[in-house]
Amino acid sequence: QVQLVESGGGLVQAGGSLRLSCAASGRAFGSYAMGWFRQAPGKERKFVAAISWSGGSTEYADSVKGRFTISRDNAKNTVYLQMNSLKPEDTAVYYCAAGENRIVVATTPRYWGQGTQVTVSS
Repeated sequence: QVQLVESGGGLVQAGGSLRLSCAASGRAFGSYAMGWFRQAPGKERKFVAAISWSGGSTEYADSVKGRFTISRDNAKNTVYLQMNSLKPEDTAVYYCAAGENRIVVATTPRYWGQGTQVTVSS
């Protein structure tokens, strides 16, 4: 079992930056691929970014490529999402996820966090 707790959300103006963190506890964090998803009001939850267990491989949704960066620190059991050049359409609840590998975490994660709200004002 892996428990995931997100933090770092908030209100930011368009063009600004935020860094989300996801702290993991439980079984071997370093053996899981990690990912971020987001869900805007009235819309489906969508994939944002994923990172392999080693951090050597990453994947991004087209909508965030070049603006968002996913990273992890296995010594701290934490995964991050650095979000730059934020747009109002990035407004959503952001969820951290864990899975057996990068493909699994991007499609059918095994574990989810509770989410953190990000609001981008125009």
